[in-house]
Order: sequence, then structure tokens, then C-alpha cells
Amino acid sequence: MMARLLGATKPVVLMIGVVMATAAAQAACPIELAVYGDSQSGSEIDFTPTGTSAVVTNTFRLILDNDVVLNGIVMWNEGVARSNGSLMYKCPEGDITGAELATCTLWNGVIYTSDDKGSIGLLPAEGVEAPKTLILPDLGPVLRQSRAYGGGGFSKVPSDVFAMKGCQE
Repeated sequence: MMARLLGATKPVVLMIGVVMATAAAQAACPIELAVYGDSQSGSEIDFTPTGTSAVVTNTFRLILDNDVVLNGIVMWNEGVARSNGSLMYKCPEGDITGAELATCTLWNGVIYTSDDKGSIGLLPAEGVEAPKTLILPDLGPVLRQSRAYGGGGFSKVPSDVFAMKGCQE
């Protein structure tokens, strides 16, 4: 009888181990591999490793509906430290002028983070554990007014808050 009971607990113990390993893997996800989602529109933010840039601390993509992808970067400014994010749409390739960059940039702003306790912080640079929540102030209203909205562009406007969905491998 005891052997039968012990045998029956193996699948439960195995399942608990899988769940705990998954939770640990998600908890240990570095920001450069984090994936976030917006429950309002289904939009997603995927971070990717930046490489060896001297000024860009984070690289990401905002994936909207209708296969619209905005490319994002984060640079920390001098003086009062802030994680300044920019989202660009259909920028020219190669070296571009400041005017060209301004034309293709749809959103600029500080990217904030929040943890499970509601503490607000700034987006960390690569190599740091990914925060639970991202806040991109005024993202939705700014994107609704952008040239990427409507027509052949995206139709579902994201909110300003994205929750961590997982970690890329």
C-alpha cells in the first residue's frame, strides 16, 4: 500500500518541479530577453540584446496588430538619469540626419517599471533582471495620432502598461 502511495506522488512531485523551474526561469530573466504584453490590444514588447553600443542601453520591438512593428531603443541621458525610450517606424537605413530621425520617431519618453509591491523605478540596462511591469507614459494617445495608425497600419491602440509574459531563450 505504501509503495502504491509513493508511486502515485511521483507525477505530482514532477509537476511541482516543472512549475517551480518555470517560475524560477521567468524570475531570473534578464531584461534583454524579456517579453511583455498589453492586455488591451494584444501588443507585445520584445527586448533583444543591444550589443556593444556606447549610448544605447536597451533595444526592443513593439509588435502591433496588422504586422506593424516599431523599433525601439533606450538611451540614458546625462545629468538627471532617465531611461529615455524612442519608438521608430520605417526609418531610412544607414546614416540618417536628425530631421529624418525626427520624422520616423513616433514616441519618445521615459520608460518606468513597477514591481509586485507597486514600487516605481526606471528601466534597467542589460544584464539586470527584467521588471514585472513596464510603463510607457502617453504611448497609446501618441500612437493613435501617428502615421502608423489606421489605413494600412495598426488598428488596436495599446495602453501605456505592459506586463511581463515570459523570457526568450
